[in-house]
Amino acid sequence: MDKNTNEKTSLTISVMTIKDYSEAYDLWKASEGIGLSDADTRQAIQRYLKRNPGMSFVARVDGKLVGAVLSGTDGRRGYLHHLAVAKSYRKLGVGRQLVEHCMDAQDKAGITRCHIFVYTENKSGKIFWEQTGWFERNDLQIMSRDIK
Repeated sequence: MDKNTNEKTSLTISVMTIKDYSEAYDLWKASEGIGLSDADTRQAIQRYLKRNPGMSFVARVDGKLVGAVLSGTDGRRGYLHHLAVAKSYRKLGVGRQLVEHCMDAQDKAGITRCHIFVYTENKSGKIFWEQTGWFERNDLQIMSRDIK
């Protein structure tokens, strides 16, 4: 079976482009555990994709977008954002495949560790990440500052 296609579900994974934005945004908006902000406008996502070419991915079944993930790097560490899979396609390995594509892309870029941000109340998200080999860090606390 080809890594990019699951013959049972006709799933295709491809590099995300700005043409996927509207469908991906709608999926993110409909997915619990994903917080959207002004950092997720079409223009902001286009900048992100340009800065991190070939690292973000979408999953489609018969042309319909059923999964999306943003992936990028700061040159030292990798980051995943907004992994989402449509409810009717969960527990079929779509999320795992999207993450593996991201990890492969980051590995090719020389990145050795990747981080994710998970909302504390996102219990199902935490379970997914733990089941796929991610571990919680208790020695760090995220701090933020608005630029303007």
